[in-house]
Amino acid sequence: MMAADVASAALGIELAELAPGQAVCTMAVTERMVNGHAICHGGYVFLLADTAFACACNSHGPVTVAAGAEISFVSPARAGETLTATALERTRFGRNGIYDVTVRGGDGRVVAEFRGRSRALEEESR
Repeated sequence: MMAADVASAALGIELAELAPGQAVCTMAVTERMVNGHAICHGGYVFLLADTAFACACNSHGPVTVAAGAEISFVSPARAGETLTATALERTRFGRNGIYDVTVRGGDGRVVAEFRGRSRALEEESR
């Protein structure tokens, strides 16, 4: 999946670890990612968390997509630091799943907390 993810690749997002129901992705914050307050735009933080979520929920095999997600921004990220998103599966039931992702800054502080809800696609709908 990551090999075909053009959006994540364009931002330099890398998959650092992958296990069933778990994933760790990293992204370096560049000058092009900061907003008018000189902090990383929240959309980039969300995209990193969403990528880790996608890797974790697709680690079981069937094609799985986001059914919904929300994020809470905790502290700002700045250009020059590398963010790490750690996704952990909380539960899977039927074709659904719930995943939590913590995004941390280079110093280990929490930048954001993300919760994603997944849905595995049926074979005939692919």
